[in-house]
Amino acid sequence: MNPSRNPLLIVLNLAILSTNVPVVLAATKPVLAKENSSANAIETQILPTLQNSGGEGGNWRDKQLAKYYISSKPRTPAKPDRTEKLDTPSKLAEVMQRRQKLIQADRLYLSGQVAEAEKLYRQAKDPFSTTTETQKRPEPILAPAQLPPAGQVYWRETEAGATQKLNTRMMVPLELLVEQYPQFIPGHLRLAQVLQQSDKSKQALEVLEKATTLYPNQPDLVKAQIAALVADEKWMEASLTARQYALLNPKQQNAAEFNLLADEHLKRYQKHLRRKIRGNAIANIITGVLGYAVTGSLFGPISAVQTTTMLLKGESSVGESVAKDARKQLPLVEDKAVVDYVNEVGQKIAKVAGRNEFKYEFYVVLDDSLNAFALPGGKVFVNAGAIARTKSEAELAGLIAHELSHAVLSHAFQLATEGNLVANVTQYVPYGGTAANLFTLSYSRDMERQADTLGTRLTVASGYAADGLRNLMVTLKQQEKNSPPDWLASHPGTNERIRYIENLIERNGYNRYTYEGIVRHAEITAKVENLLIQKELQRKKKHHR
Repeated sequence: MNPSRNPLLIVLNLAILSTNVPVVLAATKPVLAKENSSANAIETQILPTLQNSGGEGGNWRDKQLAKYYISSKPRTPAKPDRTEKLDTPSKLAEVMQRRQKLIQADRLYLSGQVAEAEKLYRQAKDPFSTTTETQKRPEPILAPAQLPPAGQVYWRETEAGATQKLNTRMMVPLELLVEQYPQFIPGHLRLAQVLQQSDKSKQALEVLEKATTLYPNQPDLVKAQIAALVADEKWMEASLTARQYALLNPKQQNAAEFNLLADEHLKRYQKHLRRKIRGNAIANIITGVLGYAVTGSLFGPISAVQTTTMLLKGESSVGESVAKDARKQLPLVEDKAVVDYVNEVGQKIAKVAGRNEFKYEFYVVLDDSLNAFALPGGKVFVNAGAIARTKSEAELAGLIAHELSHAVLSHAFQLATEGNLVANVTQYVPYGGTAANLFTLSYSRDMERQADTLGTRLTVASGYAADGLRNLMVTLKQQEKNSPPDWLASHPGTNERIRYIENLIERNGYNRYTYEGIVRHAEITAKVENLLIQKELQRKKKHHR
């Protein structure tokens, strides 16, 4: 059946095109990588947007693409029966007006008229929809004299027990103290100390981990946690804890001290691995790795010897080894404009990331699903589908910054040392699967919280609007209700993350009324959509042969 064009959609396409926002476009000339480029300079062809074949018929991608740019709701690359009705022209006009203000604000910003640009950004952006009053932690208390009367009673009992050297007398008041007044930092430190003296190192570490989760920026708590990890011969964990504190608190005077601790304990961990090798006792260093060495998986058989050797060489070696195989197996985008754009955004973020020893590399995978992942050492892969679903350069920067933060904070390397990186990698089996199934790393909730924190800070430091990642989360909220994309599958709930990032932005005074990057990103998005459409057409053509 011949496709028929919907007159309303043609009008809408032309209207959006006039504001430099592509809808369903097939660019026939190279897209200029300049923010002030005009849509009139791009030769375009409006593709058929709806096929009047009823029910399950029609080009579902075109329907979804049109709906995505017309609506403020996210484009869902789902089955046709999930397609929603198009929004009304009045709603479209509102969305277009808001985007036009953002475009004008970007131009003012790039021309140096920052104050004027900020006014337009404020007009175009709504206030945060969620309240920021939830889970406001009390300020830390560092001195016993600052405790309420009841808390001081507990502390006096603790002091009396310490004088008598009776750990049993100290235990109960300390437990009550940290339970009722978790903001009292010395209480956590003393309780952990008493537990260690009572040969309860595991419980002591649990106390410190809980305390640093509540107050991650308290150096005394972090130092105590590092010391407890070292006492338990967990040198890699001690190194990572020190490194993460230094990266998340770069302006603190003790940041350099924590970096030195990180280097020291990393060397101790490597020395431990070498001793294992000399003793020929490496079969179980990487938990379960041999069980995942299945011929035909993405990376083929990986022995414990090979993995241990990579770990000895460090994060960059692990990342490069895995990335090398990933580059061979994944369908990478070769379009220069797209690749250069993603690399430019990524390198801008990498410059302020604080791990200059990494060789940062950025790749685009030709896959429609929303997925992105970072390997140890700063190797980042972003799916084309992720680019297509971001509405601005700032949103893409937020996504890249989040994933890059996992690498910078050594999260993926930590998974590698525990055997979980290889386990996650080899879950990919190329039998009917897609590239999007390659990576869904099982980061812990704390890891995700750290990546959101550092990622937002890196986004701001790179000159983008602070709410890039937050806005992407809002866009994906509806999609998550139906079927979470791979990138969100193992992450904390989207609502929880939105609230946390909003609190983070407001608490730190991060600027969300600055550069968005609408026009240039829209041009790249159009090219990415064309690449995905061509891939889908080739797949269908091959299927019907």
